[in-house]
Amino acid sequence: MGGFVQIIEYETDKPEEMKALRNEMRDDMGDTAASFGRLVVTQDRDNPRRYLIIVEFPSYEEAMANSNRPEVDEMAKKMNALTKGGPKYHNLDVKETTP
Repeated sequence: MGGFVQIIEYETDKPEEMKALRNEMRDDMGDTAASFGRLVVTQDRDNPRRYLIIVEFPSYEEAMANSNRPEVDEMAKKMNALTKGGPKYHNLDVKETTP
């Protein structure tokens, strides 16, 4: 099977600013933003300030190459400033998927 998923968990009182930051990064990166397969933004129903971003990559190596890009590092710094306590990263190897 294979693949890699990164989940970025954070709390914020500024969800619109966080969305604008994601859109800004997507626009700045253009076609090169497609280094990941899919990105899903979720909001916790029990704690509406809590969000999780789920990013799917073809491999761990591609995820790390993406993380090492200067524009991704810059976004992480800006994201950190918009969160309460900073984001928490979960790095997960995909073992199995079902349709």
